[in-house]
Amino acid sequence: MFTRHFPHWPSGVPRSLRIPRTSVYYNLEVSAMRYPESAVIDYYGSRISYAQMKREVDALAGFLQRRCGVAKGDRVLLYCQNGPHFMLGYYAILRADAVVVPVNPMNRTEELRHYVEDGEARTIVSTQELWDRIAPLIGTSALENALIGAHSEYLSAPTDLPVPEFVRAPAAIPSYGGVTGWREALGAGLAPGPHLAGPDDLAVMPYTSGTTRKPKGCMPTHSTVLSTSTAGCHLPAAPGGSLALAVLPMFHVTGMQAGMNTPIQAGAMSVVMTRWDRECAAMQIERARVTGFTAITTMVVDFLASPNLSKYDLSSMPTLGGGGAAMPEALAKKLHETLGLEFIEGYGLPETMAPRHSNPPQRPTRPCGGLP
Repeated sequence: MFTRHFPHWPSGVPRSLRIPRTSVYYNLEVSAMRYPESAVIDYYGSRISYAQMKREVDALAGFLQRRCGVAKGDRVLLYCQNGPHFMLGYYAILRADAVVVPVNPMNRTEELRHYVEDGEARTIVSTQELWDRIAPLIGTSALENALIGAHSEYLSAPTDLPVPEFVRAPAAIPSYGGVTGWREALGAGLAPGPHLAGPDDLAVMPYTSGTTRKPKGCMPTHSTVLSTSTAGCHLPAAPGGSLALAVLPMFHVTGMQAGMNTPIQAGAMSVVMTRWDRECAAMQIERARVTGFTAITTMVVDFLASPNLSKYDLSSMPTLGGGGAAMPEALAKKLHETLGLEFIEGYGLPETMAPRHSNPPQRPTRPCGGLP
């Protein structure tokens, strides 16, 4: 057995893991039972409890099954920027025993068409600022049903945070055949059938970058998703801590795991931003006392370039982790000098649902993907 890395293993972390033999949705169910009144999402200062999330997820799943005809194993497109709609939509699709097909919200109509056709999807979950890209596909592809929300539906508390204008925009759900507004779907009060998806069923179908011709769907099961989220819950100073800043795009497996699935499995809270904004990130770290922040190298460059960084109390974060590109030695040195933080690099890919390697927090090495 390969054991060369054991001397550098983080203290108190097991060297092997038992992967839960459940569905990913079951993590939400358990955390909602354990911590019903605790917040699972902080969205620009507005909070959603675990009990509320589970209640709305179940209602949306019932709507997907009973009104949209979503059945076990069906692919459902999730075409959203970061926010409550992505997180609730993701777990609703899983609760409906279907497969989440996360789509980059920067994709345009013809790019989106590829996911509809390749995944044979008849239903899409999205938000109103993306509707113009979806509309041409209704009736000209297999797409029949669209569940559309507005980000402002979850802005319940006043805030002085720099919230993007399109996030503040009031709901204006298009009147179009096959389209249902988010609130209307919740208000239908439809209960889902028994939860049938298990550990070996497909859970999510993230697409590769398409370096050869068009993007190709990867096929992780519920157990594959749980393998890296469970590992994340065990790592010191990992996103499974008490508060994770969710700024990486959730359609990508790193943001999906670090910003959503791992915190939910741990019963933690995700501080969610729809768009990256370095000032907003610093404000949220200070106000919410964020303990976990997973970023890409370019985000760290921008974050450290803020002339206002010294104004904020960022002492709640023990480390800053991420990947996407090697961390330059000069930037790592600046991070340590400015904030006293080490950058914990990792390596992963869509086929394995994000990190397969991660640097030990007590001994990060650059440039290095880390320990298996």
